[in-house]
Amino acid sequence: MQRIHYDADHLAFAEAVRTFIGKEVLPDYLQWERDGLTPRQIFTAAGGNGFLGMQIPEKYGGGGTSDFRFNQVFGEELMLAGVGSAGLGITLHNDICLPYFLRYCTEEQQRRWLPGIASGELITAVAMTEPGAGSDLAGIRTSAVPDGSDLIVNGSKTFITNGINADLVITAVRTSPDRHRGLSLVVLERGMPGFDRGRNLDKIGLHSQDTAELSFSDVRVGPDNVLGELGHGFEYLVSNLPQERMSIAIAGIAGARAALNWTIEYVRERKAFGHSIGSLQNTRFVLAEVATEVDVAQAYVDRCVNALSGEDLTVADAAKAKWWCTELQGRAVDRCLQLHGGYGYMLEYPIARAYADARVTRIYGGATEVMKEIIGRDLKLG
Repeated sequence: MQRIHYDADHLAFAEAVRTFIGKEVLPDYLQWERDGLTPRQIFTAAGGNGFLGMQIPEKYGGGGTSDFRFNQVFGEELMLAGVGSAGLGITLHNDICLPYFLRYCTEEQQRRWLPGIASGELITAVAMTEPGAGSDLAGIRTSAVPDGSDLIVNGSKTFITNGINADLVITAVRTSPDRHRGLSLVVLERGMPGFDRGRNLDKIGLHSQDTAELSFSDVRVGPDNVLGELGHGFEYLVSNLPQERMSIAIAGIAGARAALNWTIEYVRERKAFGHSIGSLQNTRFVLAEVATEVDVAQAYVDRCVNALSGEDLTVADAAKAKWWCTELQGRAVDRCLQLHGGYGYMLEYPIARAYADARVTRIYGGATEVMKEIIGRDLKLG
């Protein structure tokens, strides 16, 4: 079935993204995987090509569009090229962090930060997860205690994507004991006294994506670094979760499609028992199932992206997309790796790296079990 989701502008944008990936990412990607870090200059290169801050107003150097399909194109092309690990920091910067700066910054804050976010000179991260608080945002314990007009921040965060590279970290802090109304958001900047980065964490996959521990010891934060109003942090975090989950769903379905594409190419060439593996009935059945699941899920994701651009995507619908597409990604990559045989276990093949990278998508951004709970509550069963 022909996909009619994109118009000529999106297709031209996709071609530009493919050129960028081929020139700036693919040549050195495996070295970044070994280094455990994507270099900062990839962000400035992406910014210079117009791939950062598509929703940022043009007066601040952005694209000035509310059409999330451009974000979708960028995320899909990274996954289809097999470089999603290096691109995750950029999609987090664009899809997950940027809305906070657009919605909750004052005009002065936007003048200060948005041009650098659009150019890639200011890399962003969001710090919610703590050693004792993951999916339960209300369990956050990092404190921000008033001292005159300032706040003094103490605590720690973990599993922070872009944790090493980030210059601006949107940090969830507790400003009162109230579970929900006691959370606020502050922006911690590189170089603030008492703001330290721990180790770049060793992970099963996503090796070129820096994931760090952060610690805060008496970090002084002025009122000009508070996002929105104090006590509204939980509300702000929850309001942005549908877009975050759509970003993950987009990557999930594109990752499944990439695995399918690589495997179709492989089984056409690989011989067994005198014939191509692709001629075997089991191969045809497996890939027929994967292809069908991918196409059906893609239609739902595209519909959700349109709803997101129109600002009427529901929390439950985003949760459906997130858990279904990431679980599908895991199934598809696993089944496709099996068809590669022993070569599928070799890291020189993208399917092997995709297998390791895919496991976390069912966890971050809200685990599958949390997504099902959200959907179940939306059904109002009692």
